[in-house]
Order: sequence, then structure tokens, then C-alpha cells
Amino acid sequence: MSRTRSPAPATLGFLVFGLLLFAGEEARAQSAIRKVPPEQQKTSSPDDAVDPLKQFNASSQALVARISPAVVEIRVTGFGPVEESENRTALVGRQNKEGSGVIVDPEGYIITNAHVVEDPRSIEVMVSKPQQNDSPENTGESEISYPAHLVGLHKETDLALLKIDATALPYLPVDPKRPIAQGQLVFALGNPEGLGKSVTMGVVSAVDRQPDPKLPMVFIQTDAPINPGNSGGPLVDVDGYVVGINTFIFTESGGSEGLGFAIPSRVVSFVLERLKKFGHVDRSEIGAAAEAITPLLAKGLQLPVTKGVILVDVRPGGPAASAGLQAADIVQEIDGKQIRSLPQLAASLYLHPTDAPMLVSVLRGNAKLTVEVPVLAQKHDLDRLVDLVDPQKNLVRKIGVLAIDVDDRSASVLPDLRIKSGVVVVANTAYSRVVGAGVRAGDVIHAVNTKPITSLAELRKELTGFHAGDAIVLQVERSDGMDYVAFEIE
Repeated sequence: MSRTRSPAPATLGFLVFGLLLFAGEEARAQSAIRKVPPEQQKTSSPDDAVDPLKQFNASSQALVARISPAVVEIRVTGFGPVEESENRTALVGRQNKEGSGVIVDPEGYIITNAHVVEDPRSIEVMVSKPQQNDSPENTGESEISYPAHLVGLHKETDLALLKIDATALPYLPVDPKRPIAQGQLVFALGNPEGLGKSVTMGVVSAVDRQPDPKLPMVFIQTDAPINPGNSGGPLVDVDGYVVGINTFIFTESGGSEGLGFAIPSRVVSFVLERLKKFGHVDRSEIGAAAEAITPLLAKGLQLPVTKGVILVDVRPGGPAASAGLQAADIVQEIDGKQIRSLPQLAASLYLHPTDAPMLVSVLRGNAKLTVEVPVLAQKHDLDRLVDLVDPQKNLVRKIGVLAIDVDDRSASVLPDLRIKSGVVVVANTAYSRVVGAGVRAGDVIHAVNTKPITSLAELRKELTGFHAGDAIVLQVERSDGMDYVAFEIE
């Protein structure tokens, strides 16, 4: 069984459902006819019997028409390995990837899968053009192309946030508290195999499916047909809310076999907020370590249960210790949700906001205890760089970024640099000229239009000679290597 990143037909079930409604209506009609005198009986029209099917059809058409404008096609250009030639020489060439995304904010923010936009040279987003058939400016084009920049990505959840320079866009809401249940009707939208604006229908097969028991992520399983190219597209309920982001399928053939998986909206909302605000996702911690209970562990420690999760370490002075938790406590619930496995515990901790205490219920001996545990944010490396910034001294006004010199302090939180000098972009400001060009926090600027840059002072001096309309090319170093970022001064 292979795992294909991206996401059979479920229409038969709904035809049966419609036929059952049809049969019920027909039986009631026949019963009514028997109770009415012959002279008062009317001949029923075939259209009357199929009204439920017509209503279902009209409702699904209206829903798709309403939500599909918020679904976009994503085209990514990059470099990667290509098939070996006859002489077995390894080659690297330009590669094009296609995926899907969904607009989640009318100001141009788009959620997609991280694996769709990894290592991009350029990202292009195709957005549906508003229907204005009577407009003299209508050229017949159904989509508008926008260059997009990567705000941030989170490989652990396979989510990424893009931004395009557009406003008043159609969008779909992501509600982390949106109810979802097994058997619920859902629609999957995207661009499978490059076939734009495709929609399929199915049901939720399982709500909290964990395909890999070693990983904390849980997914929505659906039988709505999902194929390569659907990655990053939304799974939508009948009210038009995003309940998940389609991410991969289990398949033997490479195509849909009715085993599609989507990232739940509660995870999407959590990651979206943090990528939008910080460009990365912090991890929460409570100062405790845990492991899965095995029969051997349960027997040796004489535990009252043989499955579950047990605390093996509680750091002195940490949040868990201050709340009264102890080693050998068996975790039963977090925030009212039952914990049965170590990945469930990790996921609950991961998705818990850092500005609210965590409600933890444990079994200690035969007694059940519930305590409130403060949650700390495990600082991201870029947050540690922010601590080194003075907004007045470190603002590069010409391009609208906060930056610092590469020195011993900043280098300690950066990946190994090829060039041990330059300027680190710590944050983009609200007036940044380079956001749309693709400069992001963590980039190290080494050159401006081939002029080497070794310090913040040199960067400012070099930029003074540029004026509105001039082209600037920054040579930047990232975790995945060197890159050029080109844009015009505004």
C-alpha cells in the first residue's frame, strides 16, 4: 500500500438515498389515493415523485457555485532531480508542480499543503475572475494569475500560507469548532491532474484517523474521490465551511481508491493564525515527558491500566510540577478529551494555545485528579532573533524590513551559513517593499545587485542610490541554499 501525497465514487450511496426518498413519497401517495374517492383522485406527475432528488441536485449545485470561486490552482516552479540519462549522469532540471489551495481571507491569504510549495523558485496562483458578462472589459478569461509569496510553512502539519496582492476576494471560513461527524456529507474541491475547478462528493469515513501511529497528527478520512493535484484543496461541509484541507491518499494504483485524508479545521485554524502572525508555529510545553504504557510496564509498576500514557518525568519548577503533577501519573484527559495514546497527548499539547491553562486529568493510584497546568511557548529560533532587534536602530527603511548583522549572537540561532557575514532579515514591517518579492524572515542578505554586503551599515549605504522604479536583486541565503530575490523599488 503506497501513500500518495494529494487525494471511489460515492455517488451510488446518494442515488440509493434519493431512491429511498422516492419510494417513500410514492408509498405515501398511493396510500393517500386509496383514501380518496375515485371521483376526487388526480393522476400524479412523474416530476412530483423526483422532487427530493431535484431539491438535492439544486442544493448541491448552488453550494458548489458559491464555494468554488474561493478555490485556487497553485503552480510552483523549482529545481530538482530529473531522470538519469543513458550515461547514468545525475541531472538537475527545472520542475513544475501543481496543487490546490483555498482563499481563507479576502485580503489574499491562501492555505495549501507544505509539500506543494516546498523549495519554490516562483509560485503562481490562478484565481477565478468575477463573472461580469455584460462588462465591456470582459475578455473571456476565466482566471487571473497572481504571483504569490510564501508567508510560512509548517512541515509537521503539512500546511503552508501564501499571500497574493489582491483584496475583496471570495473566501471560505475556517471554524475550529465546526462540528464534524462520521457519515457527514462533504465536498472535495481542487485541481486533480491539472483539471481545474473539479468537485467530488462523499462522506466522512472517520473523524480522527491516525494513519501513522508514530506521528501525533490525526486526519479526517473521506471517500470523496481525491487525486494528485487535489493537495491543498478544501474539504467543505454543506454550509460552505472548510472542515479540512486535503493532503494525501492511500492507494495501490496511484489514483483514488476511496481512502483520502484531510487535515482537520481545528489544526488548520491553529497553524493559519500563527503563520499569519509570526511566519512560523511555536510549540507548547508543560515541562513533562511521557511514554506509552506497555503490558510489561503496567505489570512492573502495578498500574491499574494496561494501556494509555504515563508521565515519566516532571521537571522541577516547571508548569506541570507547579500544578501538582508527578511522575507515574496516568494521563486520562486533556481539556476534556480522552487520551488513549502518546500521539494523542502530543497533538493535544501541540494544538493548545499558550495563553490559556491546560486542563489535565490523571489517574494516581485509584484516585482521579484534575489540575490546571500553565502552558509555555517553546521559542522558535526566529523569535530569539527578534529579541536582538531595536525597531529604531534596525529598520532598513528603504525596503521596509528589520535586520541585524550576522555576528556570534545571531549566527548561533541560524543554520550553518556558507558565508559567515551579511545581514539577517528578522521581520517584515507593515510597509515592507519586499514581502511580495518573496523575502522572508530568516533570509541572510549577502549582496545587492552583485555588490557584496557584510553589514547593516553597508546595506543601508548601498540602497541609498536606488529610486522608485529601479530594479533590485538581493542574493539571499536560506536553509535550503542560495537564492535571488528581484523586485522594483516603489
